[in-house]
Amino acid sequence: MTTRQAPLPATRPSAATKPVRWAADAVSALREGARVRLDYSAQSLWRVDRLIEEIRREGAPYAAVETVLRGLGAYAGEVVVRQAGAEWWTSGGDHWVRTPDGRLWDPVDEARRCFAGDGSLRLLCRDATGAVRS
Repeated sequence: MTTRQAPLPATRPSAATKPVRWAADAVSALREGARVRLDYSAQSLWRVDRLIEEIRREGAPYAAVETVLRGLGAYAGEVVVRQAGAEWWTSGGDHWVRTPDGRLWDPVDEARRCFAGDGSLRLLCRDATGAVRS
């Protein structure tokens, strides 16, 4: 099965610089360390949710996985950006995804919520991209 990714705009807003790098770092680390391939598809977020759940079940302290969670949240945000034609926004060091309908989504915080056992990057993506289609 071949998946297609939404084309990226020729230029990205400066707010995208950090989260795009965090996402790319997470993709690279998972590919090299865990042999997990992520392709920026909405379906790949099932795997990301499961990975976060596995980390949580292993009892890893938050401080030890904070950077990983940030990267996985940024990855989910980048999936939304590509699927929905959204864009990254930043203020005060926080990064959000703004969908074309004007709604703001916080995938990095959602990754933290997943780690706490109360969140889902897959559902965030579904809701964010569904809001665009409505």
